[in-house]
Amino acid sequence: MQDPLAALRPLHTPLPISWWPPAPGWWLLALITIVLLILLYRHWQRLAPRRAALSELKILEQQNHKNQQLTAILNSLLKRYALACWPSSSVAALTGEAWLKFLDANGGGGEFAHGCGRCLASAPYQNKSSQTDGLVLLVRRWIKKNKPKKANLKRIHNV
Repeated sequence: MQDPLAALRPLHTPLPISWWPPAPGWWLLALITIVLLILLYRHWQRLAPRRAALSELKILEQQNHKNQQLTAILNSLLKRYALACWPSSSVAALTGEAWLKFLDANGGGGEFAHGCGRCLASAPYQNKSSQTDGLVLLVRRWIKKNKPKKANLKRIHNV
């Protein structure tokens, strides 16, 4: 009587697990990663006008002692940034008191009409104002409080 187990063939190891096609969890992770990258890129693009305005403001602040018309330049910077944030029909024609009220209504907190921002309406083309340091800080704070709207970015990029 022979051993019946000796007639069996040897054990075969299974084939190694293939790397392709990946499991459904990897597909889901890839999809989530792509969506997040797209959203981050759009957010980064959306804030490009803000980054540009803040970098220009930083340069102006460094050249503050050299520039005699800083108030006019800051007013122009605010106007350009406001045009990136709101439709041109509601911003482009604003000057004087209406412009200051608009700035206060959108994050100025009354500092433009009743504070150091008042010089934007009273002395835009005069020599350097004594309140430029406070005005630069106010402009920076206003730019940081306002984000460009999506509809305006499409208009800016299509032009």
